[in-house]
Formats: sequence, structure tokens, C-alpha cells
Amino acid sequence: MWFRNFKIYLCVSAIFASWREIFRKKSLFLIFIFSLPISFVFADQQLATIKFGTDAEIAALIQTLRNENADHLDDELITLVQNTRNSSILSSVFAFFGERGKSGLEERAIRAIDERDDEANVTVLAAIDYLGHVSAAAAVPVLIDLLDSEERRFMTSGFRALGRAASSADEKTAGEAADFLIDFYENRNPGGDNARTVIVAIGATGSPKGVPMLAQIAADNDERVPLRIAALEALSAAGDINGLEAILACVNATDPNVRSAAVGALGPFSGEEVDRAILDAFRDSFFRTRLAAARASGQRKLEAAVPFLQFRAERDDVPNVRDEAIRALGEIGNEEALVVLDSLFTNRRNSDRIRIGSAEMVMKINGEQYLGKLIVELDEARTRNQRVLTDGLLRVIGQAVINGDTGEMERLARRFMQGDLMEKLYALDMAVNNNLTGLSAEIISLTKDRNQSVANKARRTAGRLNIEIPDES
Repeated sequence: MWFRNFKIYLCVSAIFASWREIFRKKSLFLIFIFSLPISFVFADQQLATIKFGTDAEIAALIQTLRNENADHLDDELITLVQNTRNSSILSSVFAFFGERGKSGLEERAIRAIDERDDEANVTVLAAIDYLGHVSAAAAVPVLIDLLDSEERRFMTSGFRALGRAASSADEKTAGEAADFLIDFYENRNPGGDNARTVIVAIGATGSPKGVPMLAQIAADNDERVPLRIAALEALSAAGDINGLEAILACVNATDPNVRSAAVGALGPFSGEEVDRAILDAFRDSFFRTRLAAARASGQRKLEAAVPFLQFRAERDDVPNVRDEAIRALGEIGNEEALVVLDSLFTNRRNSDRIRIGSAEMVMKINGEQYLGKLIVELDEARTRNQRVLTDGLLRVIGQAVINGDTGEMERLARRFMQGDLMEKLYALDMAVNNNLTGLSAEIISLTKDRNQSVANKARRTAGRLNIEIPDES
């Protein structure tokens, strides 16, 4: 009896041992799966979406990549586009690549135009826009053929894209594009808004062939104002010295919109006469002319304009002019401009808008030097419960890039990672923008934050900084 019970005991023990081994292996398998880096699993999910996802899922993924300014899936998206005719996918990817000026889809975009009868209109339009955004010189003949067919649905986008594509082509090809556009304007009556688009496209080609016609339109007092403005913009884009006389003639035009367009067109040109015209434009009672003068000053880094820009930043009655004056001071960026910006930023009687704009400029000019001062003003604003100023300075710090010693930036980011929601989010921006890999532990900790927005951003930040996130189980 005892022997039979002993045999039963041995059988039961063997069964339990087998079960234990099975559970042990399954547990090891589960531990292995969950110990994979989260960033790896997340990336694998994104790849799976590209391979198997719907157009809506892919569009959502592209929006995520756009928000993160990420390009790690570009090659996979290029492969996807080569093998689909789904209009939503094609238009989404063309737009995503186009807004970044990212090459790689030119061949597929040209094929979409060549085979436009078999493609959705939205696909063809997205392909045209993409070729323009990347200045695809190889697309010039295709775009000329498209416009030559006079298919109204594609003409506005086609004119715009042709000018941009020709801008990167050789002189002969750019000249051919300009000749085609000039002939179209003079002999085919593009009409309405397309007339303006053609004029702008002629200037965008950069070919000197279009300058005489553009100068004639700009200087013609009997011509419609929108076309004169378009011609001035085109002359500025072309940057040909032969167009300067017509631009200067329009600086004193009767129509204020033509005056402001003429001043704005002076940016690419140089010389005493140009400098005088820009400085004189600061005295124009029409605010758009003053706005154009500020932009031209910044574009040309016109140091003589600093006193005018200071006056406008402090006293102009139009907020946009004050903003543009501050930006121009930042673009000029010499010692005199920096002194002005420092004064605008540190004067606590100035408006929040002026102080935030000035802070952004001083950080771009010399972020390492001004970060400490920015922290002082940020803490003061928080003490006084100045919410707008606090949020604005936080944004400036979040966007700042320190070219030298990042120690103070790292200390501040570590402090923000213990703060409120906005501080945590900006701290993660600071980590990415300044490659603060010394904050690995803090970033990993934020991947477990109770706020899902912070946790998600922390995971993305870890991925961009190549920080491996350990098992969360």
C-alpha cells in the first residue's frame, strides 16, 4: 500500500515539476519581451504602421513625426510612396517631405504628373507643390508640359512650382522657364490671380531674362497695384542689379502699398542709395512701409539702422512694427544692437511682448552669456505672478541652443523636471536642443510621469538622445 502511494507521489511530483518548468520558461520569455527598450518597441510600432496601416493611421503617424521634427522613418516613407496610389497617403507624404525641403520623392512626383489621368487631383497637386518646395530642377520640362496643356486645375500650383524648380536649374534651363512664363503672360492671358502668380514665378527663376518685363510692370503707374507689387517682389527675388532702378522709383510711389513693397524689395541690394531709401522709409506714416524698412534692415544687417530700430521698438504705435524692429536688431546682432536688446529685455516697465521678443533675440546672439540673466527675470516674473511673461520666457529658454558650456542649461533643465507641467515639457525641449545626455536618469523618470503628455514626450526625447529606457515592470 505504502509502495503504491509512493508511486503516486512520484507521478504527482513529476507533473508539478513539468508545470514549474513550463511556467519558468514562459516567465523568462515574458521578462525578455518586457525588458526590451520601450523606444525600440515604439519604433517597431511605427514601422508596422507604415507597412500595414490605413491611410488615416499613416496620416496620424506623419503628424506625430511632424510635431517631433523627426526624420528617422524617411526611407520607409519613400519606399511606401513608390508602391501606392492611395491619394491620402501620397498627399500626406508629399506634404511632409515638401515642408522640410526633403528630397527623395522627385521621381514619384514626376510620375504622378505624367500619369495624372490615373491619379487623384489631390495627389497631382501635392506632387506639384512638392517639386516646387524642393526646387527640383529635373522637373522643369515636366512642369512646362503640364502648364502648356492649360489644365486650369493645375495652373496656379504649376506656375509657382515652375519658378521654384527653375531657381536651382542651370542658366539655360532657368532661361527656358522664364521665356515660357513671359510668353504665357503676354500671349495667353492667364487672368485673375494667375497673372500675379506668373509674375512672381518669373522672378523666382532667377533668370535675368525676366527683369526688363518685371521692371516695366513695377514702374507703370497705370498698372494694377497687385501686379506692380508682384513685380517688385519678383525683382527682389531675382536680385538682379538691372531691376534696382525700378524698385527705387517705386519707393516714393503715391500708393502706400506700392511704397511698402518697394522698400521690402530692397533687401538683397546694396549701396548708399539703397541704405538711404531704407532709412528714410522709417519716417513713412504708413505702417507697412516702416515694417518693410525693419525687415530690409535685418536682411541686409544694416548697422546704420540700429538707432531707427531702437526708436521703433520702443515707441511705434503698431505692435507688429515693434516686433519686426526687435527681430531686425537680432539679425544685425552687433554690439550696439545687443546693448539695445539688453535694455529692452531688462527694463521691467516694458510690455511682456517686448521683453519676450528681446529675450529671444539676446539668446540667439549669445545664449551662454544671457541664460543667467534670463533665469533671474523668469524667477522674478513668477514671484510677481506675471503669467504671460513667465510662459514666454519659459518658451524662449525651451527653444534656446547653447553653443558653449551647457552646464547651467543642464542644471536649469534638471530643476524644471521637478516643476509643473509646462516646466517639464520645456525641460525636455532643452534636453533635446542642447544634447543634455547627462539628464538620462531624469528623462527616464519622466517616462513614468502621471501626465501622459509628459510621459510620451519623455519617451520621444529618450529616443532622440539614444537613451535606453529599462524595463518598466
